[in-house]
Amino acid sequence: MTRMDAGQSDPFFIELLHVIESEIHRHMCILSKVWFRPMFSNDRICKAEKLDQVISDMYNEAEEKCDGLIIIGKCNETALKKLNQKYKSVVSVNRNSTNYEVDEVICDGKKIAAMAVEHLIELGHRNIGYLGECHNEARYKGYLETLHKHKIKLNQDYVIETKQTEAKGFEIMEKLLHSGDCPTGIYCANDIMAIGMLKCLNKFKNKCYMPSIISSDDIEQAQYTTPMLTTVRLPKEEMGKFAMILLLDHMKGGHKGVVRVELEGKLIRRNSCTSVEESIWSDYCI
Repeated sequence: MTRMDAGQSDPFFIELLHVIESEIHRHMCILSKVWFRPMFSNDRICKAEKLDQVISDMYNEAEEKCDGLIIIGKCNETALKKLNQKYKSVVSVNRNSTNYEVDEVICDGKKIAAMAVEHLIELGHRNIGYLGECHNEARYKGYLETLHKHKIKLNQDYVIETKQTEAKGFEIMEKLLHSGDCPTGIYCANDIMAIGMLKCLNKFKNKCYMPSIISSDDIEQAQYTTPMLTTVRLPKEEMGKFAMILLLDHMKGGHKGVVRVELEGKLIRRNSCTSVEESIWSDYCI
């Protein structure tokens, strides 16, 4: 788990981990260890850390012989190469491609973001913000490319780089409510940030600023917000299923070359996005 530590809950990755755990057990395999290593998704920290020692310690922590490794989330290129050297079989489950470094199951973050931003543009929005990580992040690239495709000038004030948590979503929306220049539409890189924004709008629902909010993942909570959250669904069940198929096939010698399985996201239209002319939201609650 490269996107969260043990004490920080990101529902999407928790849900994906549960799917993969179920697939491991279904195939009569043993899950010997789950590591939470957010350092692997941070290029700056990876440069400063002694990666060989960190990875060696991880390998030695496992109680059983380690035949394979599943990496859930974005991974630094150098760390990925070293993990691939240490373990016989490695599969990445991700939104950001490994560029064929290891077998991977991917739901392309650029396409996810493009689908979300295209939806806002179809609703007439031209002032569109981005909330999430930016450095080497496929979803941010997809956001930028979609604006460029539609000849929409990027407003850097609408790009907010942040940790992708509910608390940050709440905090940033609170700042936007006191700002004079705000986007009419916002793409949040994950659902939990969007939920934080909706909770903030509920707290200050007497305010006149009511943006269209769209995100990606489609965690379970997304359908229980009011208004219900519009999002791009990632196929977690299929991602977990194909990760195990690739891992087991590689372990058994079924394939030696690097294999990439790409799955499509799906736009889930709910109520948190409206046309730019409409302001129909009068009630925010979770």
